[in-house]
Amino acid sequence: MALIVQKFGGSSVADAERIERVAWIIAEKYSEGNDVVVVLSAQGDTTDDLIAKAKEINPNPSKREMDVLLSTGEQVSIALMAMQLEKLGLPVVSLTGWQIGMQTNSDFGNARIKGVSIERMKAELDRHRIVLVAGFQGVNRYDDITTLGRGGSDTTAVALAVVLDANICQIFTDVEGIYTYDPRRVPGALKLDEITYDEMLELAALGAKVLHSRSVELAKQYGVNMEVLSSFVRMPGTKVKGVTKMENKKISGVAMDPNVAQITLMDLSDEPGIAFKIFRALARERINVDIILQSTGRNRNKDIIFTVAKEDMKRAGETVAEIKEIIGYSEISMNDKISKVSIVGAGMMSAPGVASMMFEALSGAKINIGMISTSEIKISVLVDEKDADRAVAAIHAKFFE
Repeated sequence: MALIVQKFGGSSVADAERIERVAWIIAEKYSEGNDVVVVLSAQGDTTDDLIAKAKEINPNPSKREMDVLLSTGEQVSIALMAMQLEKLGLPVVSLTGWQIGMQTNSDFGNARIKGVSIERMKAELDRHRIVLVAGFQGVNRYDDITTLGRGGSDTTAVALAVVLDANICQIFTDVEGIYTYDPRRVPGALKLDEITYDEMLELAALGAKVLHSRSVELAKQYGVNMEVLSSFVRMPGTKVKGVTKMENKKISGVAMDPNVAQITLMDLSDEPGIAFKIFRALARERINVDIILQSTGRNRNKDIIFTVAKEDMKRAGETVAEIKEIIGYSEISMNDKISKVSIVGAGMMSAPGVASMMFEALSGAKINIGMISTSEIKISVLVDEKDADRAVAAIHAKFFE
């Protein structure tokens, strides 16, 4: 007998027909003698609908009250799924985040898990019940409801797999696994049998939306056995693990992130500590910076170029403007009409020429490259947003077709 944690996303439980389909998947594992804990997301576009409803009442609601509102979507899902499983004659109980003791910090809208109490879940499993858990939510030390951020149900599932010492954590989505790119946008995309934690982390951070990056971080830290598979097509999915057998694979996938803005500070004085002052100011405003490039001109003055999320561009520009006299730049330019296109693969560490192949593909498609960023297992470039889809297609064809 195994203990299995399953997570189903919003598209998997979007309506009554899909809820019934998922119920049979759950029932199958339970009928095999397994203990089953199931984490559910809100149905379909429920979270977006709730955000829209909130804005009808108050364009700037408090984050605390938004979390109270948004947490209701998952509660609807677990209640409806419990009713469906009861209809099938199965013993089941639905539990909210606070009922399972999902303790978080107080960062409303993007809370971090501090700990999970397993007593209630263990007691229900000992009674041979299927345990349904509302994903995406927890409580802080004041018993206020918190949410874990968009995609947080993945993180809930992995956290439960950790504390319950589950044999496997299965993440069910609307695709058959992890692909070299979104198969709905690139018809030639290939499904991967397996992928490393590090590769999946990079893909998730670079725009791939199959798994929430925080869930992969947690899985890597605790060695959780994960599988991504479809709730619509019954077939093996993609294993996410520490080491894979695919040593001859140069790259594992292509990712594209349209949520990128570039900020350039020109003619900064050549003094120690300038970069520190810039990025300390941005950190104080909780603005995440991604790619950073510094260059030195003939007059020894420096240009610093960096990227942030599009929604942070204006605030980042205002932040550096406030310290202009301290850092001494002559001009600032901002551009949010760009996208970041990346390739990821542990195999590129031992495969010379990967960067050359990527740049050859872009050159052949007559796509100009802005910035370039590299690590041991990824290469990212900035391109004009109108060229992003062509860039992905050209790179994917070069490596996979």
